[in-house]
This record gives sequence, C-alpha cells and structure tokens, in this order.
Amino acid sequence: MSTLHVDLDLIRKYNVPAPRYTSYPPATRFAELASGDVLERVRADYQSTRDLSLYFHLPFCRSLCWFCGCTTVITTKQESSATYLDYLDREIAFMAKMLNPKRKVAQLHFGGGTPTFLKPDEIRRLGQVIRSHFTYANDIEAGVEIDPRRVVRDQITALRDAGFSRASLGVQDFNPVVQKAINRIQSKEETEKTIEWLREDGFTSLNIDLIYGLPHQTVSSFEQTLDEVLKLKPDRFAIFNYAHVPWLKPAQKILKILPTPEVKLEMLKHTVEHLTSRGYDYIGMDHFARHDDELAVAQRNKSLQRNFQGYSTRGETDIYAFGMSSISQTNDAYWQNQKELPKYYEALDSNLSPIAKGYFLTEDDKIRRQVIMRLMCDMSMDYVSLSKILGVDFSSYFQDELNSLSGLEADGLIKTHETGLIVTELGRLLIRNIAIRFDAYNASGTASRFSKSI
Repeated sequence: MSTLHVDLDLIRKYNVPAPRYTSYPPATRFAELASGDVLERVRADYQSTRDLSLYFHLPFCRSLCWFCGCTTVITTKQESSATYLDYLDREIAFMAKMLNPKRKVAQLHFGGGTPTFLKPDEIRRLGQVIRSHFTYANDIEAGVEIDPRRVVRDQITALRDAGFSRASLGVQDFNPVVQKAINRIQSKEETEKTIEWLREDGFTSLNIDLIYGLPHQTVSSFEQTLDEVLKLKPDRFAIFNYAHVPWLKPAQKILKILPTPEVKLEMLKHTVEHLTSRGYDYIGMDHFARHDDELAVAQRNKSLQRNFQGYSTRGETDIYAFGMSSISQTNDAYWQNQKELPKYYEALDSNLSPIAKGYFLTEDDKIRRQVIMRLMCDMSMDYVSLSKILGVDFSSYFQDELNSLSGLEADGLIKTHETGLIVTELGRLLIRNIAIRFDAYNASGTASRFSKSI
C-alpha cells in the first residue's frame, strides 16, 4: 500500500455533476409505472433461485440534522414505529408469497432514517417477521445503520438477536462548532460507548460515516476528526461530500458559512492521503476499507459489486426493498415505493402494492450496467473478458465511447492498452467522470440533477 497523492488542479477541472451509479440507468430515469406490471414480472420469475438482498427503510428520526438529504419522517411520537411495523408486516407478506421459498437471503440491511428509533422489542419483532417469510444463508451479511446519540444497550443486543453483525455509525464530525451548526450534537463518549457495546455483543464489522464540506469545517479541524475516529479502529469509512441542495431540502437553507470549493478540495486531498497512509485502501467514490477487509479483498479479487447501498461484496442477488421510498432491483427492473408515508399507508390499506415508479431495462441498459459496474468496482477493464461476459464485441460496441477517452488518458485518469484500460490513483477519485463516458443517457440534460463528482 502507498499513500495516494492528489492533484488539485485536475480535481477542479473534473468537479462537475455526475451520477453516483448505485444503479444504471440512474434513478433520475425512473418514471411512473403500474405496480401490476412490476408484480407480473416478479410472479413470472417465481422459479428463480437467485439469492436475495433485503432492504428495510425505517424512516423515523427524533430530530432533523440540517444537512440531511435522506427520506425521513421527523417525529417524537414513539408509537409511530409500531404503526409502521404493522404496515411493513403487510408488505412483507404481500411480496414474499410471490417469491420462490427456496431463495436464500445473502444480505440484510436496515437503513433510514434511524433504524434505532425502533424499541428493542420492535427490532426483535421485525427480525422475527422477516425470518418467518425468508430463509437466511449461513453466511448472511447483515448490516444496520445506528445513531449513537440515542441508542441504548438493549437495542444493540436486539439487533444482534435479529441476526446483525455489521454496523454503520453516523458521526459526520466531532467538532462541537460544526455539530451545533448542523443540529447534531454527538459526543465522542456516546460514539465510543456504542462501539464498545457493539464489540461486546460480537459485531464483526464497523463503518464510520463522515461528511466534509459542512459549516465551519476547515482542513485542520476535519483532520482532527479523522484522527479521533482512527482511534476507534473502524474497519471501513464512508466519507461523503456534502451536497448543498436547499431547493430540494429546505432545511439546508439554515446552513451558513460553508467551506469554499477550494477548502473542500483540500479537505478531500488530505482525507485521501491521511487514510491511505494509515492502512486503509481507497476503494473508490467515498469508501475506504482496511487492507484485509472483505471490501478491499473483493476489489482485488474483482468480485466487488455496487448497488443502492454502495459497494458490496455480494453479487448475483436481487434486491427486494420494503418500506416507504425503498428501491428494489432485479436483473431487468427497478421499482420504488411511495415516498410519502400517507400514500404508502393508503396503498396497503387498499390491499395494493405501494410501488409508485420504476424502470424496465433494455438489453443495451443491461450491457452498460455491467460495464459501469465492473469499471467502478475493478478500476480496470479487460475488453476480451467483457466481450465474453456481455456476448458482444466490446471494442466495436463501445467504439465511440473508447474514442472519447483520450482526454482522460492525457490528464492521467486512465492508462489504456490494446485490450483494456486501468484507472490510475487519481482516476479513482474521479471514477464517476470515467463511468459517465459509457452512459447512454449522459447527454439527456439531467446532469444538473446530480451532485458533483467529488
């Protein structure tokens, strides 16, 4: 491993809007779909024995973090979660009966919102409901997002009882001035205590979420946060670029004194250099992992995957997602549930699916999805291998796209050879800019709907 050094001039040049490619086509292509059309495809696929990845969106938070871009429901009414679980029960039963019972659950994820809004007995209840409808693989990868500010000991134990062994903790920044500015006060002691409980209960993987670009952050203050978090010895980091979109998230209008673009770039540069010099591999995008972590090993083995939860070690799965706003993915379709809680409830009260919109993939979409996936996960391309996998002559099919790469190579983002290309260390930072060259929709006028590439 070596320290990755960042060229700020080139970062500035390529810091333009681009999709994150947690799906291809991106979710901006989703349109209203008749839920019956989606369910018809699900039923037709009954004989499939592909592994499942289950996602549950638990949207409740007791207070709003002003930077947040997630789909949340802010409430202090604890009874809200019990009501929501009643509706989740209905949705799970509705969908599970259409799936082959022989299919194993290889991945399970609780996201939000704040999954630990649920009381311990509610966590156990949801775990039991899921198990009553699905069979877990012996090596299931089960991860949950946790808010250290309000979690209690029995919630951690309940999560372990429900089968979870991986946790992702939101920290964002330890600086008290930054925390006050974003309406998220979280002491180091709260975070340390949560991690202690997780490790005592046998959780085997810990991820820490941080955000750069928040109010009052500086290069030195964020480096101090990094050093404090490194003492906690996480297995992985997810370090996100704060996207300021107050026209979409009105609460962000409250945020003032944001770092300049120049300062944000310096923060990114120092973050990458800091972590890669301390034993973490830069996976790509926002992700870092210890050199011996499954994520880093999967990347070296070229078995890494990418989906709506980011980078993943489990491929060849269909994602079935439950709860308001959740997104499902099969080989030929994406679909998303109603994004507003009343409409989600209304559909289920009417014994209807809560599916609101989605997308059916064309054959070209499937080919390009695989290409972008392998590029973003492997940080390289082997045209001969891809030709065999895709059933097309890669160099001919993507002739125009390959001809467009000369500028990227001149700027040091990639190195090409006769039968492939390799993404450079700099290119890892700008992988979205490389991937977009293979996106058939990149000229569709939707670029402004995406966050900038770093």
